[in-house]
Amino acid sequence: MTKHLPTVILRHCPDYEPERIERLAVEGLDTLGLQPHGRTLVKPNVVASGEMFPHAYTRAEFVEGILRALKKRGSNIKELAVGERSGITIPTRYTFKNAGYYEMARRVGDVKLYHFEESTQVEIPLYHQGRLRDSFYTPEPVARADFFVNCPKFKAHPWTTVTFSMKNYIGIQDDRHRLIDHDHALNYKVADLQYITQPQFIATDAIIAGEGRMLTPLPYRLDMMLMGNNQVAFDAVCCHIIGVDPMTVDHIRLAHERGFGPVDLSQIRIVGDVSLAEAQERAVNFEVGLIRVEEYFKDTNIRAYSGRPPSQTDDYCWGGCPGALEEAIEILRVYDASADAKIPPMHIVFGAYEGTIDAKPGEKVVFMGDCATYQGKIGEHDVHIESLYRDRTELNPETYKVDDIFKKMLKVEQKFLGARKTEVMRMAGCPVSVAEQVLMLVKMGRTKNPYLDPRTSVDFVSCYLSSRTRTALSRIFGTPYQRSGPSVRGDARPAQNLPPAGAESESTS
Repeated sequence: MTKHLPTVILRHCPDYEPERIERLAVEGLDTLGLQPHGRTLVKPNVVASGEMFPHAYTRAEFVEGILRALKKRGSNIKELAVGERSGITIPTRYTFKNAGYYEMARRVGDVKLYHFEESTQVEIPLYHQGRLRDSFYTPEPVARADFFVNCPKFKAHPWTTVTFSMKNYIGIQDDRHRLIDHDHALNYKVADLQYITQPQFIATDAIIAGEGRMLTPLPYRLDMMLMGNNQVAFDAVCCHIIGVDPMTVDHIRLAHERGFGPVDLSQIRIVGDVSLAEAQERAVNFEVGLIRVEEYFKDTNIRAYSGRPPSQTDDYCWGGCPGALEEAIEILRVYDASADAKIPPMHIVFGAYEGTIDAKPGEKVVFMGDCATYQGKIGEHDVHIESLYRDRTELNPETYKVDDIFKKMLKVEQKFLGARKTEVMRMAGCPVSVAEQVLMLVKMGRTKNPYLDPRTSVDFVSCYLSSRTRTALSRIFGTPYQRSGPSVRGDARPAQNLPPAGAESESTS
Protein backbone atom coordinates (compact mmCIF):
# COMPACT_ATOMS: atom_id res chain seq x y z
CA MET A 1 0.00 0.00 0.00
CA THR A 2 2.77 2.43 0.95
CA LYS A 3 4.44 2.14 -2.45
CA HIS A 4 1.53 4.10 -3.97
CA LEU A 5 1.98 7.01 -1.59
CA PRO A 6 3.93 10.13 -2.63
CA THR A 7 7.56 9.43 -1.86
CA VAL A 8 10.29 11.63 -0.38
CA ILE A 9 13.86 10.30 -0.35
CA LEU A 10 16.37 11.59 2.22
CA ARG A 11 20.01 10.85 1.34
CA HIS A 12 23.28 11.76 3.01
CA CYS A 13 25.42 13.87 0.68
CA PRO A 14 28.37 15.64 2.35
CA ASP A 15 29.91 17.37 -0.68
CA TYR A 16 29.30 18.79 -4.15
CA GLU A 17 30.87 15.90 -6.02
CA PRO A 18 28.95 15.44 -9.32
CA GLU A 19 29.70 11.70 -9.43
CA ARG A 20 28.18 11.14 -5.99
CA ILE A 21 25.15 13.30 -6.83
CA GLU A 22 24.70 11.42 -10.12
CA ARG A 23 24.72 8.07 -8.31
CA LEU A 24 22.19 9.24 -5.71
CA ALA A 25 19.95 10.71 -8.42
CA VAL A 26 20.06 7.48 -10.46
CA GLU A 27 19.05 5.53 -7.35
CA GLY A 28 16.30 8.09 -6.69
CA LEU A 29 14.91 7.78 -10.20
CA ASP A 30 14.93 4.00 -9.86
CA THR A 31 13.21 4.13 -6.47
CA LEU A 32 10.49 6.33 -7.94
CA GLY A 33 10.22 4.25 -11.12
CA LEU A 34 10.91 7.26 -13.35
CA GLN A 35 12.32 7.31 -16.86
CA PRO A 36 13.12 10.73 -18.37
CA HIS A 37 11.90 11.15 -21.93
CA GLY A 38 11.03 13.62 -24.68
CA ARG A 39 11.76 17.24 -23.85
CA THR A 40 13.36 16.95 -20.41
CA LEU A 41 13.72 20.26 -18.60
CA VAL A 42 15.53 20.99 -15.32
CA LYS A 43 14.47 24.10 -13.37
CA PRO A 44 17.08 25.10 -10.74
CA ASN A 45 16.98 28.08 -8.39
CA VAL A 46 19.51 30.63 -9.65
CA VAL A 47 17.89 33.78 -8.26
CA ALA A 48 21.41 35.19 -7.75
CA SER A 49 24.90 33.70 -7.89
CA GLY A 50 28.62 34.29 -7.73
CA GLU A 51 31.02 35.14 -4.91
CA MET A 52 28.65 37.77 -3.45
CA PHE A 53 25.73 35.31 -3.25
CA PRO A 54 27.42 31.93 -2.67
CA HIS A 55 24.52 30.20 -0.95
CA ALA A 56 21.56 31.62 -2.88
CA TYR A 57 21.48 29.15 -5.76
CA THR A 58 21.43 25.51 -6.78
CA ARG A 59 25.09 24.73 -7.30
CA ALA A 60 26.30 23.81 -10.80
CA GLU A 61 27.91 20.61 -9.50
CA PHE A 62 24.54 19.53 -8.15
CA VAL A 63 22.76 20.18 -11.46
CA GLU A 64 25.59 18.42 -13.30
CA GLY A 65 24.99 15.26 -11.29
CA ILE A 66 21.24 15.46 -11.95
CA LEU A 67 21.74 15.93 -15.70
CA ARG A 68 24.11 12.96 -15.92
CA ALA A 69 21.59 10.82 -14.04
CA LEU A 70 18.80 11.90 -16.38
CA LYS A 71 20.95 10.94 -19.36
CA LYS A 72 21.78 7.58 -17.82
CA ARG A 73 18.18 6.68 -17.03
CA GLY A 74 16.57 8.46 -19.98
CA SER A 75 14.64 6.85 -22.80
CA ASN A 76 14.25 8.70 -26.10
CA ILE A 77 15.23 12.08 -24.67
CA LYS A 78 14.71 14.56 -27.51
CA GLU A 79 16.12 17.54 -25.65
CA LEU A 80 17.90 17.85 -22.31
CA ALA A 81 17.73 21.42 -21.04
CA VAL A 82 18.13 23.71 -18.03
CA GLY A 83 15.94 26.80 -17.76
CA GLU A 84 15.54 29.67 -15.30
CA ARG A 85 14.55 33.30 -14.82
CA SER A 86 16.80 34.72 -12.14
CA GLY A 87 15.99 37.65 -9.87
CA ILE A 88 14.18 40.59 -11.44
CA THR A 89 16.51 43.09 -13.21
CA ILE A 90 19.38 40.56 -13.18
CA PRO A 91 19.97 38.91 -16.60
CA THR A 92 19.78 35.14 -16.31
CA ARG A 93 22.86 35.03 -18.54
CA TYR A 94 24.73 36.82 -15.76
CA THR A 95 23.61 34.47 -12.99
CA PHE A 96 24.24 31.40 -15.15
CA LYS A 97 27.76 32.66 -15.91
CA ASN A 98 28.61 33.39 -12.29
CA ALA A 99 27.10 30.09 -11.14
CA GLY A 100 29.29 28.17 -13.62
CA TYR A 101 26.34 26.81 -15.58
CA TYR A 102 27.84 27.35 -19.05
CA GLU A 103 30.97 25.38 -18.17
CA MET A 104 28.79 22.74 -16.49
CA ALA A 105 26.64 22.35 -19.62
CA ARG A 106 29.75 21.89 -21.75
CA ARG A 107 31.06 19.22 -19.39
CA VAL A 108 27.79 17.26 -19.55
CA GLY A 109 27.38 17.76 -23.30
CA ASP A 110 24.22 18.09 -25.41
CA VAL A 111 22.52 20.35 -22.84
CA LYS A 112 20.55 23.42 -23.88
CA LEU A 113 20.31 26.43 -21.55
CA TYR A 114 17.13 28.50 -21.62
CA HIS A 115 17.00 32.07 -20.32
CA PHE A 116 13.27 32.34 -19.71
CA GLU A 117 13.02 36.13 -20.11
CA GLU A 118 14.20 35.63 -23.70
CA SER A 119 11.69 32.87 -24.47
CA THR A 120 8.28 32.98 -26.08
CA GLN A 121 5.61 33.17 -23.38
CA VAL A 122 2.71 30.71 -23.61
CA GLU A 123 -0.68 31.41 -22.09
CA ILE A 124 -2.02 28.71 -19.77
CA PRO A 125 -5.74 29.00 -18.87
CA LEU A 126 -6.83 28.53 -15.27
CA TYR A 127 -10.23 27.23 -14.14
CA HIS A 128 -10.04 26.54 -10.41
CA GLN A 129 -12.04 28.37 -7.78
CA GLY A 130 -10.20 31.13 -5.93
CA ARG A 131 -7.70 31.83 -8.73
CA LEU A 132 -6.08 35.27 -8.90
CA ARG A 133 -6.62 35.55 -12.66
CA ASP A 134 -7.96 33.50 -15.56
CA SER A 135 -4.61 32.62 -17.11
CA PHE A 136 -0.88 32.67 -16.51
CA TYR A 137 2.00 33.01 -18.92
CA THR A 138 4.99 30.72 -18.77
CA PRO A 139 8.04 30.24 -21.04
CA GLU A 140 7.60 27.87 -23.95
CA PRO A 141 10.17 25.35 -22.63
CA VAL A 142 8.09 24.92 -19.47
CA ALA A 143 4.78 24.68 -21.32
CA ARG A 144 6.15 22.02 -23.73
CA ALA A 145 8.22 19.94 -21.31
CA ASP A 146 7.46 16.21 -21.34
CA PHE A 147 9.55 15.45 -18.26
CA PHE A 148 9.93 18.33 -15.81
CA VAL A 149 12.56 18.27 -13.06
CA ASN A 150 12.48 20.77 -10.21
CA CYS A 151 15.91 21.39 -8.64
CA PRO A 152 15.48 24.03 -5.93
CA LYS A 153 17.83 25.18 -3.20
CA PHE A 154 16.79 24.37 0.37
CA LYS A 155 16.31 27.90 1.74
CA ALA A 156 14.38 30.14 4.07
CA HIS A 157 12.42 33.05 2.64
CA PRO A 158 11.48 36.44 4.18
CA TRP A 159 8.18 36.56 2.29
CA THR A 160 6.87 32.99 2.20
CA THR A 161 8.66 31.40 5.18
CA VAL A 162 10.45 28.83 2.99
CA THR A 163 11.45 28.35 -0.61
CA PHE A 164 11.56 24.68 -1.41
CA SER A 165 10.00 23.01 -4.46
CA MET A 166 6.73 24.92 -4.91
CA LYS A 167 8.16 28.41 -4.33
CA ASN A 168 10.82 27.70 -6.99
CA TYR A 169 7.99 28.16 -9.52
CA ILE A 170 8.26 31.95 -9.22
CA GLY A 171 11.09 31.53 -11.74
CA ILE A 172 8.85 30.02 -14.43
CA GLN A 173 7.60 33.50 -15.35
CA ASP A 174 9.36 36.46 -16.91
CA ASP A 175 9.49 39.82 -15.14
CA ARG A 176 6.23 41.39 -16.25
CA HIS A 177 4.21 38.35 -15.27
CA ARG A 178 6.22 37.62 -12.15
CA LEU A 179 5.72 41.06 -10.58
CA ILE A 180 1.93 41.06 -10.86
CA ASP A 181 0.53 39.63 -7.60
CA HIS A 182 4.01 39.66 -6.03
CA ASP A 183 2.50 41.41 -2.99
CA HIS A 184 0.19 40.32 -0.17
CA ALA A 185 -1.15 37.71 -2.64
CA LEU A 186 2.25 36.08 -3.24
CA ASN A 187 1.40 32.76 -1.56
CA TYR A 188 -1.80 32.58 -3.62
CA LYS A 189 0.24 33.25 -6.75
CA VAL A 190 2.66 30.44 -5.93
CA ALA A 191 -0.29 28.08 -5.36
CA ASP A 192 -1.86 29.12 -8.67
CA LEU A 193 1.42 28.50 -10.52
CA GLN A 194 1.11 24.82 -9.62
CA TYR A 195 -1.60 24.51 -12.29
CA ILE A 196 0.92 25.19 -15.06
CA THR A 197 2.71 21.86 -14.66
CA GLN A 198 3.88 19.44 -11.99
CA PRO A 199 7.38 17.95 -11.86
CA GLN A 200 7.87 14.25 -12.36
CA PHE A 201 11.10 14.44 -10.33
CA ILE A 202 12.26 16.78 -7.56
CA ALA A 203 15.88 16.93 -6.41
CA THR A 204 16.89 19.55 -3.87
CA ASP A 205 20.31 20.92 -3.08
CA ALA A 206 20.34 20.69 0.73
CA ILE A 207 24.06 20.06 1.05
CA ILE A 208 24.63 23.63 2.21
CA ALA A 209 21.19 25.09 2.86
CA GLY A 210 20.42 28.78 3.23
CA GLU A 211 18.78 30.12 6.37
CA GLY A 212 17.32 33.49 7.30
CA ARG A 213 17.13 35.09 3.87
CA MET A 214 16.65 34.46 0.16
CA LEU A 215 19.36 36.37 -1.78
CA THR A 216 22.00 36.51 0.95
CA PRO A 217 21.21 33.48 3.12
CA LEU A 218 23.48 32.30 5.87
CA PRO A 219 25.06 28.91 5.13
CA TYR A 220 23.65 25.97 7.07
CA ARG A 221 25.15 22.54 6.50
CA LEU A 222 22.56 19.79 6.19
CA ASP A 223 24.74 17.46 4.09
CA MET A 224 21.65 16.13 2.36
CA MET A 225 20.13 15.56 -1.04
CA LEU A 226 16.34 15.28 -1.02
CA MET A 227 14.28 13.76 -3.83
CA GLY A 228 10.60 13.17 -4.44
CA ASN A 229 7.71 12.93 -6.87
CA ASN A 230 5.03 15.21 -5.35
CA GLN A 231 5.64 18.87 -4.54
CA VAL A 232 3.20 19.27 -1.67
CA ALA A 233 4.38 16.11 0.07
CA PHE A 234 7.99 17.06 -0.59
CA ASP A 235 7.64 20.57 0.83
CA ALA A 236 5.69 19.23 3.80
CA VAL A 237 8.56 16.90 4.70
CA CYS A 238 11.07 19.75 4.26
CA CYS A 239 8.96 21.84 6.65
CA HIS A 240 8.94 19.05 9.22
CA ILE A 241 12.72 18.80 8.94
CA ILE A 242 13.12 22.42 10.10
CA GLY A 243 10.29 22.27 12.64
CA VAL A 244 7.67 24.24 10.70
CA ASP A 245 4.05 23.14 10.41
CA PRO A 246 3.45 22.99 6.62
CA MET A 247 -0.15 24.13 7.12
CA THR A 248 1.19 27.48 8.39
CA VAL A 249 2.91 28.07 5.04
CA ASP A 250 0.07 29.44 2.96
CA HIS A 251 1.15 28.28 -0.51
CA ILE A 252 1.63 24.72 0.77
CA ARG A 253 -1.70 24.80 2.58
CA LEU A 254 -3.54 26.14 -0.48
CA ALA A 255 -2.05 23.54 -2.83
CA HIS A 256 -2.91 20.79 -0.35
CA GLU A 257 -6.50 22.03 -0.04
CA ARG A 258 -6.77 22.07 -3.83
CA GLY A 259 -5.78 18.43 -4.08
CA PHE A 260 -2.15 18.63 -5.20
CA GLY A 261 -0.83 16.38 -2.45
CA PRO A 262 -0.79 15.41 1.23
CA VAL A 263 0.87 17.16 4.15
CA ASP A 264 0.15 14.47 6.75
CA LEU A 265 3.29 12.38 7.25
CA SER A 266 1.15 9.23 7.55
CA GLN A 267 0.22 9.73 3.88
CA ILE A 268 3.81 10.21 2.68
CA ARG A 269 6.37 7.46 2.16
CA ILE A 270 9.76 8.60 3.52
CA VAL A 271 12.78 6.46 2.57
CA GLY A 272 16.55 6.80 2.30
CA ASP A 273 19.68 6.46 4.41
CA VAL A 274 18.76 9.48 6.58
CA SER A 275 15.72 9.16 8.82
CA LEU A 276 13.35 12.07 9.35
CA ALA A 277 14.46 12.22 13.00
CA GLU A 278 18.12 12.43 11.99
CA ALA A 279 17.32 15.12 9.41
CA GLN A 280 15.52 17.09 12.12
CA GLU A 281 18.57 16.81 14.36
CA ARG A 282 20.73 18.22 11.58
CA ALA A 283 18.34 21.16 11.14
CA VAL A 284 18.02 22.14 14.81
CA ASN A 285 17.74 25.94 15.16
CA PHE A 286 17.39 26.51 11.41
CA GLU A 287 15.93 30.04 11.08
CA VAL A 288 13.30 30.84 8.47
CA GLY A 289 13.66 34.63 8.66
CA LEU A 290 9.97 35.50 8.65
CA ILE A 291 10.36 38.78 10.54
CA ARG A 292 8.19 41.89 10.31
CA VAL A 293 10.02 44.89 8.95
CA GLU A 294 9.66 46.92 12.16
CA GLU A 295 11.54 44.24 14.10
CA TYR A 296 14.08 43.61 11.34
CA PHE A 297 15.39 47.19 11.46
CA LYS A 298 15.30 47.56 15.22
CA ASP A 299 18.51 49.17 16.54
CA THR A 300 19.48 50.52 13.10
CA ASN A 301 19.19 54.00 11.58
CA ILE A 302 16.17 52.83 9.61
CA ARG A 303 12.85 53.13 11.39
CA ALA A 304 10.18 51.10 9.60
CA TYR A 305 6.40 51.45 9.99
CA SER A 306 3.93 48.96 8.57
CA GLY A 307 0.20 49.43 7.98
CA ARG A 308 -2.36 47.18 6.38
CA PRO A 309 -2.02 46.24 2.70
CA PRO A 310 -5.04 46.50 0.36
CA SER A 311 -6.42 43.15 1.46
CA GLN A 312 -9.58 42.08 3.26
CA THR A 313 -7.82 39.36 5.22
CA ASP A 314 -4.13 40.29 5.65
CA ASP A 315 -2.73 42.77 8.15
CA TYR A 316 0.79 42.70 6.68
CA CYS A 317 2.19 42.50 3.15
CA TRP A 318 4.49 39.52 3.48
CA GLY A 319 5.03 39.22 -0.29
CA GLY A 320 5.79 42.82 -1.21
CA CYS A 321 7.73 45.95 -0.30
CA PRO A 322 8.64 45.26 3.37
CA GLY A 323 10.48 42.03 2.57
CA ALA A 324 12.17 43.71 -0.39
CA LEU A 325 13.64 46.31 1.98
CA GLU A 326 15.02 43.54 4.18
CA GLU A 327 16.69 41.91 1.18
CA ALA A 328 17.96 45.31 -0.02
CA ILE A 329 19.84 46.14 3.17
CA GLU A 330 21.44 42.68 3.24
CA ILE A 331 22.70 43.13 -0.33
CA LEU A 332 24.25 46.48 0.62
CA ARG A 333 25.89 44.85 3.63
CA VAL A 334 27.50 42.29 1.31
CA TYR A 335 28.94 44.95 -0.99
CA ASP A 336 29.73 47.60 1.63
CA ALA A 337 30.67 46.58 5.16
CA SER A 338 30.08 50.14 6.39
CA ALA A 339 26.60 50.44 4.84
CA ASP A 340 24.77 50.65 8.17
CA ALA A 341 27.03 53.41 9.44
CA LYS A 342 26.67 55.40 6.21
CA ILE A 343 22.86 55.32 6.16
CA PRO A 344 21.49 58.34 8.06
CA PRO A 345 18.42 58.18 10.31
CA MET A 346 15.37 57.71 8.08
CA HIS A 347 11.76 56.56 8.27
CA ILE A 348 10.14 54.17 5.77
CA VAL A 349 6.38 53.65 5.80
CA PHE A 350 4.44 50.76 4.23
CA GLY A 351 0.70 50.25 3.71
CA ALA A 352 -2.14 52.16 5.37
CA TYR A 353 -0.26 53.42 8.41
CA GLU A 354 -2.28 55.16 11.13
CA GLY A 355 0.25 55.64 13.94
CA THR A 356 2.72 58.41 14.64
CA ILE A 357 5.94 59.02 12.70
CA ASP A 358 8.58 60.39 15.02
CA ALA A 359 10.82 62.06 12.45
CA LYS A 360 13.23 64.75 13.58
CA PRO A 361 14.13 67.77 11.41
CA GLY A 362 16.33 66.73 8.48
CA GLU A 363 15.32 63.06 8.59
CA LYS A 364 13.79 61.70 5.38
CA VAL A 365 10.39 59.99 5.47
CA VAL A 366 9.76 57.63 2.53
CA PHE A 367 6.28 56.26 1.81
CA MET A 368 6.99 52.98 0.08
CA GLY A 369 4.67 51.49 -2.53
CA ASP A 370 1.37 52.32 -4.19
CA CYS A 371 -0.70 51.27 -1.20
CA ALA A 372 1.05 53.55 1.32
CA THR A 373 -1.39 56.03 2.91
CA TYR A 374 -1.09 58.46 5.79
CA GLN A 375 -2.97 61.36 7.34
CA GLY A 376 -1.30 63.30 10.15
CA LYS A 377 1.56 65.47 11.27
CA ILE A 378 5.22 64.83 10.58
CA GLY A 379 7.12 67.39 12.58
CA GLU A 380 5.36 70.71 12.07
CA HIS A 381 3.80 69.72 8.75
CA ASP A 382 0.42 68.20 7.93
CA VAL A 383 0.99 65.28 5.59
CA HIS A 384 -1.64 63.57 3.46
CA ILE A 385 -0.58 60.55 1.38
CA GLU A 386 -3.22 58.98 -0.84
CA SER A 387 -3.27 55.45 -2.18
CA LEU A 388 -2.10 54.88 -5.76
CA TYR A 389 -3.01 51.21 -5.62
CA ARG A 390 -4.75 49.65 -8.61
CA ASP A 391 -6.54 46.37 -8.19
CA ARG A 392 -4.39 43.62 -9.71
CA THR A 393 -7.29 42.43 -11.87
CA GLU A 394 -7.02 45.69 -13.82
CA LEU A 395 -3.47 44.88 -14.95
CA ASN A 396 -2.83 43.22 -18.30
CA PRO A 397 0.36 41.13 -18.13
CA GLU A 398 0.89 41.50 -21.88
CA THR A 399 1.17 45.29 -21.61
CA TYR A 400 2.48 45.58 -18.04
CA LYS A 401 5.72 47.56 -18.07
CA VAL A 402 8.78 46.50 -16.12
CA ASP A 403 11.85 48.76 -16.09
CA ASP A 404 15.29 47.24 -16.50
CA ILE A 405 17.99 48.09 -13.98
CA PHE A 406 19.34 51.11 -15.87
CA LYS A 407 15.88 52.62 -16.20
CA LYS A 408 15.40 51.99 -12.48
CA MET A 409 18.65 53.81 -11.77
CA LEU A 410 17.47 56.79 -13.79
CA LYS A 411 14.03 56.75 -12.17
CA VAL A 412 15.44 56.69 -8.64
CA GLU A 413 17.91 59.45 -9.55
CA GLN A 414 15.07 61.61 -10.86
CA LYS A 415 12.96 60.84 -7.80
CA PHE A 416 15.65 62.06 -5.43
CA LEU A 417 16.44 65.05 -7.59
CA GLY A 418 12.80 66.11 -7.37
CA ALA A 419 12.66 65.47 -3.62
CA ARG A 420 15.99 67.01 -2.61
CA LYS A 421 14.32 69.97 -0.88
CA THR A 422 11.63 68.01 0.94
CA GLU A 423 11.82 65.63 3.84
CA VAL A 424 8.81 63.58 2.70
CA MET A 425 8.86 61.55 -0.52
CA ARG A 426 7.15 58.58 -2.10
CA MET A 427 8.47 55.56 -3.99
CA ALA A 428 5.66 54.29 -6.21
CA GLY A 429 5.26 50.69 -7.34
CA CYS A 430 3.56 47.45 -6.41
CA PRO A 431 5.82 46.07 -5.32
CA VAL A 432 8.77 48.46 -5.16
CA SER A 433 11.42 45.96 -6.19
CA VAL A 434 14.50 44.91 -4.27
CA ALA A 435 16.63 46.71 -6.87
CA GLU A 436 14.80 50.03 -6.46
CA GLN A 437 15.06 49.83 -2.69
CA VAL A 438 18.78 49.06 -2.97
CA LEU A 439 19.17 52.15 -5.17
CA MET A 440 17.11 54.23 -2.74
CA LEU A 441 19.36 53.26 0.17
CA VAL A 442 22.43 53.96 -1.97
CA LYS A 443 21.16 57.49 -2.59
CA MET A 444 20.15 58.04 1.03
CA GLY A 445 23.38 56.75 2.51
CA ARG A 446 25.88 57.21 -0.30
CA THR A 447 26.88 53.59 0.06
CA LYS A 448 28.52 51.60 -2.72
CA ASN A 449 26.19 50.85 -5.62
CA PRO A 450 26.25 47.05 -6.19
CA TYR A 451 25.34 47.50 -9.85
CA LEU A 452 28.45 49.63 -10.43
CA ASP A 453 30.84 47.49 -8.40
CA PRO A 454 34.05 47.10 -10.48
CA ARG A 455 34.27 43.43 -9.51
CA THR A 456 31.04 42.62 -11.32
CA SER A 457 29.95 45.55 -13.49
CA VAL A 458 31.77 44.56 -16.72
CA ASP A 459 30.26 41.07 -16.76
CA PHE A 460 26.88 42.45 -15.71
CA VAL A 461 26.72 45.01 -18.54
CA SER A 462 27.94 42.46 -21.09
CA CYS A 463 25.27 39.94 -20.11
CA TYR A 464 22.64 42.68 -19.91
CA LEU A 465 23.37 43.85 -23.47
CA SER A 466 23.43 40.28 -24.78
CA SER A 467 20.09 39.49 -23.12
CA ARG A 468 18.44 42.71 -24.29
CA THR A 469 19.64 42.18 -27.86
CA ARG A 470 18.43 38.59 -28.03
CA THR A 471 15.09 39.49 -26.47
CA ALA A 472 14.58 42.34 -28.95
CA LEU A 473 15.44 40.12 -31.91
CA SER A 474 13.10 37.38 -30.73
CA ARG A 475 10.28 39.91 -30.45
CA ILE A 476 11.00 41.29 -33.92
CA PHE A 477 11.42 37.99 -35.74
CA GLY A 478 9.59 35.63 -33.39
CA THR A 479 6.35 35.49 -31.44
CA PRO A 480 6.61 36.96 -27.94
CA TYR A 481 3.25 35.44 -26.92
CA GLN A 482 1.38 32.28 -27.84
CA ARG A 483 -2.18 31.44 -26.93
CA SER A 484 -2.87 28.07 -25.39
CA GLY A 485 -2.79 25.20 -27.88
CA PRO A 486 -2.65 21.39 -28.37
CA SER A 487 0.84 20.66 -27.09
CA VAL A 488 0.51 22.43 -23.77
CA ARG A 489 0.47 20.03 -20.84
CA GLY A 490 -2.91 19.73 -19.18
CA ASP A 491 -2.16 17.32 -16.37
CA ALA A 492 -1.18 19.82 -13.68
CA ARG A 493 -4.69 20.35 -12.36
CA PRO A 494 -6.00 17.96 -9.70
CA ALA A 495 -8.76 15.75 -11.06
CA GLN A 496 -11.45 17.42 -8.97
CA ASN A 497 -10.57 20.80 -10.50
CA LEU A 498 -10.73 19.85 -14.16
CA PRO A 499 -13.16 21.98 -16.20
CA PRO A 500 -16.31 20.43 -17.66
CA ALA A 501 -15.84 18.45 -20.86
CA GLY A 502 -15.45 20.82 -23.78
CA ALA A 503 -14.76 23.84 -21.60
CA GLU A 504 -11.00 23.89 -22.04
CA SER A 505 -9.54 25.60 -25.10
CA GLU A 506 -6.97 23.65 -27.06
CA SER A 507 -3.32 24.78 -26.97
CA THR A 508 -1.08 25.73 -29.88
CA SER A 509 2.43 24.67 -30.58
